Amino acid sequence: MPDFTTLMLFCAATLALLLVPGPAVLFIVTRSVAQGRSAGLVSVLGVHAGSLVHVAAATLGISALLAASATAFTVVKYAGIAYLVWLGARKLLRRGGGDEAVELPVHSRRRMFWEGFVVNVLNPKTAIFFLAFLPQFTDAAIGPIAPQMLLLGLLWVVLGMASDGTYAMLAATLAGRVRRSATARRRLDIGTGLVYLGLAAWLTGEKA
Repeated sequence: MPDFTTLMLFCAATLALLLVPGPAVLFIVTRSVAQGRSAGLVSVLGVHAGSLVHVAAATLGISALLAASATAFTVVKYAGIAYLVWLGARKLLRRGGGDEAVELPVHSRRRMFWEGFVVNVLNPKTAIFFLAFLPQFTDAAIGPIAPQMLLLGLLWVVLGMASDGTYAMLAATLAGRVRRSATARRRLDIGTGLVYLGLAAWLTGEKA
C-alpha cells in the first residue's frame, strides 16, 4: 500500500483539483440553487456513486497493465502528465463568456440522485482523468497495483464528497453571483489552468 507521505501528497493534489469547480460542481451548484441544499447534497451522492464506477474501471483496467510492464507504467505516467498539461492549457486559453446558467426543472430526490450518477458515469473525461491521475501515485515496488489504485480512488471519492458537499451548502448564497459574472468565471478558468499545469510539473519530477 502507498506510504503515509504518498497518501498525504495524493490528498493534497486531490484537494487542489477538487476545489476548482468543474462540470460536476456546476451540476451540483445549479441543483442547489434550483431546489435548495438538500437537493445539492443528493446530487453529490449521485455524482460520487458514479465516481465509484470510474474508480472500479480504472482499477480493473489499468492495474494489470502497470503490474506487467515498467515501460507501460512510464507510458501511462507521461500520458497522464500530457493530459494534465492539455487541460491546463485549454483553461488558460479559453475565452470568457458563453457559459450561461441553466435553469433546471424541479425533480424528486431519487431522480436527482440518478441524474448525478448518469452525468458522471457517462462523462468520458472523468474516466480518462481517473486513468491518468491515479497511477501517478502507485508504486509496483511496494506491492500489487490494484489495491493501491482502489485505495486512492476511494480517498478521492471521500474527499470529493466533502468538497462538493461544501459547494452544495454554499451554493444558495454564493453560486448565483459567480455564475452570472464573466470576470469570476474567467478567474476560475485561470485558477484551474494553473492548478493543472502545476500538478503536471510536479509529477514530471517524480520517479517513474
